[in-house]
Amino acid sequence: MMLVRTWLKLDLPKMKKSIGDSANIAKSASLGKNIIIGSNCDIGENVNIGDDTIIESNCVIKEDVQIGKNCHIYPNTTIYEDCVLKNNIIIHAGCVIGADGFGYLFHNGIHNKIPQVGNVIIEDDVEIGANSAVDRATLGSTLIGKGTKIDNLVQVGHNCKIDENSILCAQTGLAGSTIIGKTVYLAGQVGVAGHLKIDDGAMIGAQSGVTNDIPKGAKYFGSPAFEAGLQKKIMVSEKYLPEIVKEYRKRQKAKDKK
Repeated sequence: MMLVRTWLKLDLPKMKKSIGDSANIAKSASLGKNIIIGSNCDIGENVNIGDDTIIESNCVIKEDVQIGKNCHIYPNTTIYEDCVLKNNIIIHAGCVIGADGFGYLFHNGIHNKIPQVGNVIIEDDVEIGANSAVDRATLGSTLIGKGTKIDNLVQVGHNCKIDENSILCAQTGLAGSTIIGKTVYLAGQVGVAGHLKIDDGAMIGAQSGVTNDIPKGAKYFGSPAFEAGLQKKIMVSEKYLPEIVKEYRKRQKAKDKK
């Protein structure tokens, strides 16, 4: 019943507050009404958890995390310090929210770690699939916009901004500082290079490699990704390549005999 109420937000009876005996909850944490915290959870200092939120077993919520109302955090999820989750959010099992962004400076023959001191903000009505990772910003915030849905095994790099109601399918990867607009659709295994912008309403086909900005409403696919109409022409042309090469070699051979 709890799952149905969380997903569909039906007007069902309120669940009863329940905290597992083995949960470790800091004294400074603030817990809302009617929440559930499962076994072996670790809730850090100054964490704030809103009403009607479920945190299942073996989750780690580090210090100063803010979680809103009616959220559901599935087992074995880790949310690093200072992250903000607003309301009606679903985080599936094994997710990591707020791990360090992948930032290093190569100096004197050593990869020196760049401190990642930002956070992650997840807005209302977001769902994130199992074993996905959203990295914290180097500075500022990595942002997941309202209503966005992220599939399993997705990587969102540091300082990325994903606007409202976008879809990221399984095994998609966003390098750092990628900007995703509203209602963007990224199919499975799309890879986006860093510091690019995919504008509102754009659609990127499966297994595409995005190396340039994508304009509003455009449809791209391929690796590297081209506009869909052009990419189709390229694909049609490729089937003639063996004949073209054969003809070229024939002419070259004739030329060499002269």
